Amino acid sequence: MELAQLTTFLGWCTVINFAFLLLATVALTALRGVVMRVHGSLLAMKEDDLKTLYVTYLANYKILAVVFNLVPWIALKIM
Repeated sequence: MELAQLTTFLGWCTVINFAFLLLATVALTALRGVVMRVHGSLLAMKEDDLKTLYVTYLANYKILAVVFNLVPWIALKIM
């Protein structure tokens, strides 16, 4: 695989991952009541614990997308 192909691949991976992150954020924000009821009954967790879990999930997903997609893409663009 050439550097141009790898750069394009990582660029599209970044776009797709941040689109999923945006979708998850909007879904958790807009459908908070429904999502909390479903997850609360499935996992037997309190609402405050679920809020913490959601924020942790979104933060971890964002960190992983930045570290494994965005940073390598930027490095390849600089090269």
